[in-house]
Amino acid sequence: MFSHSAPATVDAVVVGAGLVGACCGYELAVRGRSVLIVDRGAVAAGGTGTGLGAVAVGHQPGPLLDLARHSRQRWDGLADRLAADLDHRPDLGLTADGAVSVARGTAAAKQLSTLAAEQRAAGLAVEQLSDADLAALAPGLADDVTSAVRYPGHARVAPVAATLAVLAAAVERGAVVVPAAPVAAIEPAGTGMRVDTAAGTVSTGTLVLTAGAWTAPLADLASVRLPLRPGRGHLLVTEQLPQPPGQTVYESGTDAAPLVLAPTGTGALAIATTGTETGFETAVSVPVLRRLAADAVRLMPALRAVAALRGAGTLFGRTPDELPIIGADPQHPGLWYATGHGAAGVGLAPATGELLADLVTGATPSLDPAPYAPGRPGLAVAEPEADR
Repeated sequence: MFSHSAPATVDAVVVGAGLVGACCGYELAVRGRSVLIVDRGAVAAGGTGTGLGAVAVGHQPGPLLDLARHSRQRWDGLADRLAADLDHRPDLGLTADGAVSVARGTAAAKQLSTLAAEQRAAGLAVEQLSDADLAALAPGLADDVTSAVRYPGHARVAPVAATLAVLAAAVERGAVVVPAAPVAAIEPAGTGMRVDTAAGTVSTGTLVLTAGAWTAPLADLASVRLPLRPGRGHLLVTEQLPQPPGQTVYESGTDAAPLVLAPTGTGALAIATTGTETGFETAVSVPVLRRLAADAVRLMPALRAVAALRGAGTLFGRTPDELPIIGADPQHPGLWYATGHGAAGVGLAPATGELLADLVTGATPSLDPAPYAPGRPGLAVAEPEADR
């Protein structure tokens, strides 16, 4: 499925072979564009492959929730769409089992209640849970959990399997995928770009940067100061539990990044947070993993007797206004972005790919693109050089 060399000329080059990049490349190929997808390393080796695979919908009402709901709908039909290009219906691991958001203490419960009311007003399905409901869905939570709501639209997927399936369908549409082909230089070439990669030099009218946290260094090659900073997530995976939660549990109303307890489908539990920023450091932080384990035990005391089998860290790109960047660079013809999704890239990938491809091809998008535009006011805040 993968190639070792790049064509000299294509309509579009997508840099980044995570799920967002795969969806962008696929949607462009569906619209008849010749596409090259390259990555500095292996396919889905970044945030896609080290995350939880969450397709979350429990966002604050506004552009992020709009994109998430649109993407959630696209996930439901994605396997059937891909099957039209493949000789089988791929298993994307889509499990629509919902998620629970819990609050501990009066202040957190009030925040959760306010958020849930705003989400319902925006048309999102949110269920208030009784103590008995919560005990059935997520047994063993701490006694100080004072409120809980459920998002029935939340789902999870197998992110690596999904990425491979989308890339395979893109290849069937004529796309070329070249992993282990880092980009060394980006130069303007008329109304497009010339891209030097380890697999060859490519001329293109459309260069799409979809490399998550690594998009900012790529933009630097094009002399663009992209306001994107690296965020760092940590993950612990436990041994099998005798009675794991039936669905993902988020701790709501905390000042820090939310704690997430997610079933893996094998009886184990994935414990995650996305709260640290340490530049482009990718090594796992043992102190952070210890704090993560302690926080998990406080939320679910029974985990004190459960062994953690492995830990992992990941990087993702964050913007000043916490919204992704999707669209054309206003100052550099031929340069496009689909990045800055934070830890939500997997869930938002199908809608992102569709929106990006609609904008590139001049089609009328099904979502208002303005809130995600690279030139929006929310991106005016420049990040300190130390964060880069």
